[in-house]
Amino acid sequence: MIGDLGAADATALAALVAAGEVSPSELLDAALAAVEARNPALNAVVLVQEGVARKAIAEGLPHGPFRGVPFLIKDLGAEAKDFPSHNGSRLFANMVYGQDSAIFARMKATGVVTFGRTTSPEGGVGAATEAAVYGGPTRSPWNLQHTPGGSSGGAGAAVAAGIVSFAHGSDGGGSVRIPASSCGLFGFKPTRARLPDGPYAGEGWAGMAIDGFLTRSVRDTAVMLDACAGPDLGAPYVAPPLGRGHAAAISRPPRRLRVAICDTTFTGEPIHPEVAEAVRAAGRLLENLGHVVEPSRPTADVPMMMRAWTDIVGVGSALSIRSKLGDRAPTADEVEGVGRGAWTYAQTLHPTRYLQAVGEIHAFGRQMAGFFQPESGAGPDILLSATLAEPPATVGRFSHDTEDYVGYRVGPNGIFAYSPFCAVFNASGQPAASVPLGWSASGLPIGVHLAAAYGQDEDLIALCAEIERAAPWAGRRAPMAG
Repeated sequence: MIGDLGAADATALAALVAAGEVSPSELLDAALAAVEARNPALNAVVLVQEGVARKAIAEGLPHGPFRGVPFLIKDLGAEAKDFPSHNGSRLFANMVYGQDSAIFARMKATGVVTFGRTTSPEGGVGAATEAAVYGGPTRSPWNLQHTPGGSSGGAGAAVAAGIVSFAHGSDGGGSVRIPASSCGLFGFKPTRARLPDGPYAGEGWAGMAIDGFLTRSVRDTAVMLDACAGPDLGAPYVAPPLGRGHAAAISRPPRRLRVAICDTTFTGEPIHPEVAEAVRAAGRLLENLGHVVEPSRPTADVPMMMRAWTDIVGVGSALSIRSKLGDRAPTADEVEGVGRGAWTYAQTLHPTRYLQAVGEIHAFGRQMAGFFQPESGAGPDILLSATLAEPPATVGRFSHDTEDYVGYRVGPNGIFAYSPFCAVFNASGQPAASVPLGWSASGLPIGVHLAAAYGQDEDLIALCAEIERAAPWAGRRAPMAG
């Protein structure tokens, strides 16, 4: 088992270390061997820093809940002084940092042995991970012709392939939940501001982006969330306080919940029949567990939200490019097509559009809160849907070659048509999760999406844990994982 990190979750591996049955160095050896054997086909793990990891072990690891467990951080954000970053872009290749970000410091304090980064698309924009800076696309260990998703696609591929038992990711429009769905993993997006952004940022994408984790088990996510939750110094706003915490919440099933089930998009369009059936099967499972499941979907203005999201992220992409190039337009050897398109598009927006778009996102959040009605208790506790509108896409379908940034996002064959559910909850700030409950006829994973009212992270993760106990998924593994 030591040579196969995909056979156990991080909690189990940490228990082996604590019992003296395996050493952190042996686990690191196994992870590096898995990188050597599997990563050439996947292109998921980059910027390996074996020396940093060996030094951390030699100097003594923190006695946290994951002491000695190998770990990878996403190559986007998670700034760390010992881990240079490309940030998914040739323009930002080999960035170095003078201090650790708050999120990395908190992850490090759990005792993990971080030894490298995982691939992301340029700018974190997209549902696939195919950045030019890495020399080619990142592929799914379930089927190399398919994408592991994005933007935390490298993290999803590395965990699903058994290179590590869990990994860091981030989610600004589904970037943890999309890879979770595509890779047969658990992915949880907390309530807005539950995790720290500083000191390198005050907020990501007007508060829509937040860190997260790709895990094989709910408990690994719960414990890591507890270790990292809370504002950092000077945070502009904070999430509602937790009650007992995520780990305590999963120790027992939640109260019986009212679940709204939607087997279409939130605007009523049909989705792939295999995906729709996975949603209905999840509804039947929840009914069998005693929850009340009834068809319903929100009436919030999703098209408005999608356009506002597109404009905010377009401006954010242009601002990032401008930080390196000033007012000069990026060239093709510096920035990929979608990034260049975002830069060009941002120049066309009225100077007041950014704040207008932020206002629309806030209005959308209030519309979604009206659907859940948490104060009156009149609405559902949980909204059940698909994570993606179809099974995982093939490599190349969401290539960044196009300069039509708007079409790439909101066009009829764009990202939002493929992933119409996830960004809804980045915009509203609500907690949401993808649970690996479905499988396509061709053997690809299909995620089922669950969302709760703002601040109700504990109810949501407790439900995810109850589902995991009722329909365990850990035994179903990607072919590459053995």
